[in-house]
Amino acid sequence: MEQLSQQRYDDLKLGERGAYISIFAYIILAALKLFIGFMTNSEALKADGFNNSTDIISSVAVLIGLKISQKPADKDHLYGHWKSENVASMVASFIMMAVGLQVLFAAITSAFGGKEEPPDIISAWTGIFCAAVMFIVYFYNRKLAKKINSQAVMAAAKDNLSDAWVSIGAAVGIIGSQFNLPWLDPVAAIVVGFLICKTAWDIFCTASHSLTDGFDEKLIEDYKDTIVHVLGVKDVKEIRARNYGNNTVVDIVILVDSNLPLKKAHDISTAVENILMVEHDVFNVHVHVEPI
Repeated sequence: MEQLSQQRYDDLKLGERGAYISIFAYIILAALKLFIGFMTNSEALKADGFNNSTDIISSVAVLIGLKISQKPADKDHLYGHWKSENVASMVASFIMMAVGLQVLFAAITSAFGGKEEPPDIISAWTGIFCAAVMFIVYFYNRKLAKKINSQAVMAAAKDNLSDAWVSIGAAVGIIGSQFNLPWLDPVAAIVVGFLICKTAWDIFCTASHSLTDGFDEKLIEDYKDTIVHVLGVKDVKEIRARNYGNNTVVDIVILVDSNLPLKKAHDISTAVENILMVEHDVFNVHVHVEPI
């Protein structure tokens, strides 16, 4: 158990790399988009730039959450600080939603105000270049999140992907505005605003589901199916599971033969613990044995 716990902490440390890469990419891209956006008067590119500005704050929040999660258990956090990364994800979602609504308001105001001149085509090329960079960051963070089983890093990866598509959408709107349709640029900015809000909502739902001890029902059934095939287990009376950050904790009540000696019943419970840890990568298992 101690070795597995250290591995989890090492994974969190590795997850920081993804957060740092996201922060660095967002700082560069946000500065580039805002500079070109204001120079070319592109509402879509400016909205995309403001989106990346909030992503910097979100990525910093994820980084802080990952760092706090690495703190070992103490007297008032007996289960450790694993859930800090979920809290960080939720904070990031609030920041993203606030900026998304601000972008929507500015874009709608611009659309109804009328726009006579389309932005320079360089703003579209800027959007396409930035989208390519974010796709690369997304694939890196997605691979890293799967490797270390981190919800926070996966949320960051989803945000990276959303940002890539937002930049593509902004570029499409800017290119369209070149064909005597200048209103397409603010319309693209409105779409960007909606995408920011949707990403924020998705991250909020995932974080709140974990923080309220929600768990995948299919995984529960998979665990149960594995347990009933352990030699000596007659049935599973009750099974519950929850997540602490990127760690799964399972509570089980199994039924065994009432005539079994105590040591044999204990060996069966140990076998249940081991098989869930090995086959399903469960971090900790609590098994209660009852006679049938």
